[in-house]
Amino acid sequence: MFSKLSKRTLARAALLQDAPVYVQFYVTARCNLTCEQCNIIYANADVREVTIDEVERIADNFAEMGVAIVLLTGGEPFARRDLAQIIKAFETRGVHVRMQTNGFANEERIIEAIEAGGCDISISLDSLHGATQDKINGDFDESWHQALKAIATFTQHLPKKDSFASLGCVMQPGNLGDIEDVIRFGTEISWFTSLVPVHVTKFRRPRGFRTFDQTLSFRPEEADEADKLLDRVRAMRKEGFLLYDSDQYLDDIKEFIRDKPTSWRRKNSGVCDSPNLYFALLPNGNFAPCCDFRLPSKYPAYDPAFPKLYRDSVFRDEVHEVVKACDGCMYGSYPEITISMRFLAAKIQRTQTFLTSPPEKKWPFTYEELLEKAQRIRSEPRNRPISRQDQTKKAS
Repeated sequence: MFSKLSKRTLARAALLQDAPVYVQFYVTARCNLTCEQCNIIYANADVREVTIDEVERIADNFAEMGVAIVLLTGGEPFARRDLAQIIKAFETRGVHVRMQTNGFANEERIIEAIEAGGCDISISLDSLHGATQDKINGDFDESWHQALKAIATFTQHLPKKDSFASLGCVMQPGNLGDIEDVIRFGTEISWFTSLVPVHVTKFRRPRGFRTFDQTLSFRPEEADEADKLLDRVRAMRKEGFLLYDSDQYLDDIKEFIRDKPTSWRRKNSGVCDSPNLYFALLPNGNFAPCCDFRLPSKYPAYDPAFPKLYRDSVFRDEVHEVVKACDGCMYGSYPEITISMRFLAAKIQRTQTFLTSPPEKKWPFTYEELLEKAQRIRSEPRNRPISRQDQTKKAS
């Protein structure tokens, strides 16, 4: 699944914790949804989008630097008509591409992306209840059904060998009762599930990705319900369900939703591993430490000097000044990469997931088959955590 370049970087990072494993490239701020937990489409709306020529130069630089994985995200990356060209630019240079989408792309665009080398996909799915998903997505009717149709299309065209598919699920008070069902659904269709707790901030402390909607914060009793859920999903992974997240990461979610310090950065003096293991690119190609912060200086990744700059001590110090002031995130990718490279148990788990023991893929599926599975799983009698809307219904 990974190229020789990606494998070399991953091996070096596992040994030294200083190799560019992962880059989040926000190729556009445009999106056809306005998800209630996401602010990135507004945070990045002030910059232009890179041209395909600039993407080619970024890909050249990433190959020279040894970047292992680039995540193409947005906004909605399929909003760019040249997405297949962007994928090909990286894949042909040995940089592994991962795509993150809301599932609104049609079959033609999906096939284009796969044929260009995009065989690693994550689709957002927060519930098996259409009404709940549509509300989370910004009250867009039928968005849940559209996601299922996209999942079906990917299963019909992705190769069974050297591909990876996952569901990105944001854990928030309104869908606690749905998350175990999403994991069960994902396992039935041979897709992993990755959890991300909702990130909330305030206007006096703006962060790039985080929502300002204070109603999405966990109340104390909801955090207790979340603890039970996280203990359950950890047990599910040991039972064979396809949950991507590590034990360390799940434990830190419990702390994060209570606004308590997390521990995943403790092996790096309490600071994240940007830029030595990961960093972000804005839609205009400029370097950013992550999705929440920018640097005062502008460093375009398409500049021929960028590979040398990346190793420059002055540049590293500038990034460190920003990231050391951060109280931590739980966005998934950054914490999990640090955990995978610094915690032995997670290293073993990731090796099994991608190399030694990948699950059998039961593809393909039709939309109708996925709809039946979702309806059956969400209707199964089971003790589920109480979501906020359930509490509201009982109170009324």
